[in-house]
Amino acid sequence: MAVVTEPPPPVPTDTPDPSAGGRRRVTAMSVWAVAFVVTWLAIGLPTDPAYAFLWIWAGTVAWNWGRPWRSHLRFARDWIPVVLLLAVYNLSRGFADNGRTPHAYELIVADRVMFGWATGGEVPTVWLQQHLYRPDVRWWDVLVSWVYFSHFVVTLAAAAVLWLRSRERWAAYMRRWGFLCAAGLVTYFAYPAAPPWWAAQNGLLSEVARISTRGWKEFGMHGAGNLLNAGQIASNPVAAMPSLHTAWALFVVLFFLRSTRRRWWPLLLAYPLAMTFTLVYSGEHYVIDVLVGWAYVGMTFLVVGLAERAWRARRARRGAPADDPPPGGSAPTPVTVSGNAER
Repeated sequence: MAVVTEPPPPVPTDTPDPSAGGRRRVTAMSVWAVAFVVTWLAIGLPTDPAYAFLWIWAGTVAWNWGRPWRSHLRFARDWIPVVLLLAVYNLSRGFADNGRTPHAYELIVADRVMFGWATGGEVPTVWLQQHLYRPDVRWWDVLVSWVYFSHFVVTLAAAAVLWLRSRERWAAYMRRWGFLCAAGLVTYFAYPAAPPWWAAQNGLLSEVARISTRGWKEFGMHGAGNLLNAGQIASNPVAAMPSLHTAWALFVVLFFLRSTRRRWWPLLLAYPLAMTFTLVYSGEHYVIDVLVGWAYVGMTFLVVGLAERAWRARRARRGAPADDPPPGGSAPTPVTVSGNAER
């Protein structure tokens, strides 16, 4: 006896509309951008690491809008230790002088020896301000202030992009950045040094204005301040050697340089040079601070690279996978970007 059955329903052939995810991303990122602008005008630019972290986290949520919340919470899990360590670093360097008189004279001598032949015997900071500084804010002062502000977000933003794309590379980035910060902090305690504006206030240099942020004031803006460090403890004037502002700028560029097409190298390398000009012109650092900071970056890549190589060799001798993360890193785990899992 024949049994009549209904034919099975056709297998759906429709694929998810990628434009829907794209529209959600554009909408979420637009909301994030508007909220960022409104908040910066009301509260200030995010110059505090915890404040900057919140905005970067919100940006990753907006970029991957529609993903499960556990994927967004994974970002906080990985980053909260980083933010806490950065807060400890900021607080610790506030006590770097420990009541000692900071070094200043030898830094002045170093800059005069290197550049006095071209500046009439002045340090570059004094010479630049004599030629460029005016009581009223000029367009280059605005650019200088924005370059100075980039120090507070570029390094963290680059790390966030790495976290989204490859947690393994993010861990390698963080190991190097952490080593660089630790090396700078040790130096602040061992060799407390004061910047040009401090030397001028104490009669070691002719007049130097501290003008790193005056370009913001031209537009009625300001920095949000150091929310973690009431009373500006972290703005210790004796944490000038080495210059981690330029060290961070060069570090970010060098980390990505090999994976960037050569035609973009001049543009990337212009960033640490712009940061150098900004800090020297604005009275925040001597050139010798910058050069030592760059040397610390080279040392960081060398030491951490050798340590990673030794760790992999040790793991290989023990029969473990050679790509196991070294201490301080974390095992690569899939991270979702636009619905695709990437390493």
